[in-house]
Amino acid sequence: MKQTSKNIAIIGSGLVGSLLAIYLKKMGHTITVFDRRPDIRNIKFSGRSINLAMSNRGWQSLAEVGIEEEIKKIAIPLDKRAMHVIDKPIYFQKYGKEGEAIWSISRGVLNKKMINLAEEAGVEFRFNEKVWDVDLPEATLYTGETEKDEWKEYNYDIIFGCDGAFSRVRHKMQRRSRFDYSQDFIDVGYKELSIPANEDGTHKLDKNSFHIWPRGKFMLIAMPNIDGSFTCTLFMPFEGEVSFDSLKTKGQAKSFFKTYFPNVRKEIENLTEDFFKNPTSAMVTMKCYPWTYWDKVALVGDSAHAIVPFYGQGMNAGFEDIFILKQKINKYGDDWEAVFNEYQEERKPNADAIAELSYRNFVEMSSKTADPKFLLQKKIEKHFAGLHPDKWIPAYSRVTFSNRSYSEALALGDEQEKVMQEVMQIPNIEEKWDSKEVENKILGLL
Repeated sequence: MKQTSKNIAIIGSGLVGSLLAIYLKKMGHTITVFDRRPDIRNIKFSGRSINLAMSNRGWQSLAEVGIEEEIKKIAIPLDKRAMHVIDKPIYFQKYGKEGEAIWSISRGVLNKKMINLAEEAGVEFRFNEKVWDVDLPEATLYTGETEKDEWKEYNYDIIFGCDGAFSRVRHKMQRRSRFDYSQDFIDVGYKELSIPANEDGTHKLDKNSFHIWPRGKFMLIAMPNIDGSFTCTLFMPFEGEVSFDSLKTKGQAKSFFKTYFPNVRKEIENLTEDFFKNPTSAMVTMKCYPWTYWDKVALVGDSAHAIVPFYGQGMNAGFEDIFILKQKINKYGDDWEAVFNEYQEERKPNADAIAELSYRNFVEMSSKTADPKFLLQKKIEKHFAGLHPDKWIPAYSRVTFSNRSYSEALALGDEQEKVMQEVMQIPNIEEKWDSKEVENKILGLL
């Protein structure tokens, strides 16, 4: 359906805000993006970044506005996990079928690219302009240097809040009657570290793998960048015996890396320097409802549904919000109230599902990926899926390599887990994991 051109404000110039700006601009609207931060194209990134893992949902959303191939130039495909377990040689776990991969992209590099593409499309960006208040019924926003300064007033037809987990737009919506809101911090924080490229610009570890050092209550991951370096993230409890709190001196940090990450010993100086230079950040799951106000205001991405990063789906889920929003716009045209209502009704259950899956994947990545029983279960699942691809798609593949709903992936994953719990009780399962007996047992349970 054709739409009448509207004057639209987007709060937040991050990945979701800049992609939404491209979508809406290409539909013929006038778009202004506000951000309280300076233009990230002119500053050094903050050391709080986890590399992004672009998967099917993200690519679908980029393809819809014709920028998928442009973004692939700054991404590296990863078709497997590389597991670094102490006292064992490195081993690899394929992600999916042949040709299936997630793509590693530096958050800073991607964000800069998206802002450039939005500007080329004709979007106006207003950096260093902080939104202090939003009049929801009037779609009016107020900006200023500080909360006590004189504010500028801007009137719009529609406002989109894409300003992250601690959204100023959502904060205003929270004051409305019957607005549900919850936030849940996990007791694990993260710190960005890095492994530089070799002198000739090549990668020091396999560049087409997602590297994981699982250590029970904590873990290190590393994802490649196009310049030959790796962005690493150390996930660890804030307090406790092995925690961020327990590593106060360079000596303690060095000893920690030596003990738990022996195969990155050459990088210890560099990792130790990053450890004290970069901030320790918290992770939150944030849920709310409704996501919209009349036909005037809507939340998209983390401002509506922040999740922990352990499924690599935060950005993908935010991009999928935009893809679904466009479907509703195509369906309802100028009826923005109908657009917003159907958008939030469809996306809310899926946002809750990926929040749950992401939390579970943290437990899996940090402790279970080194557990022989868990690895055997995954081996049986993969073997059975190879024999009966129509009957068994692993939950990870449903989330990462398909565009079916997150809520379906969660429900079917739970069903599969019940089946596997029974299968793992079969006597001597270690010896007969690939036998006809096990295959028939799974078929019977399905």
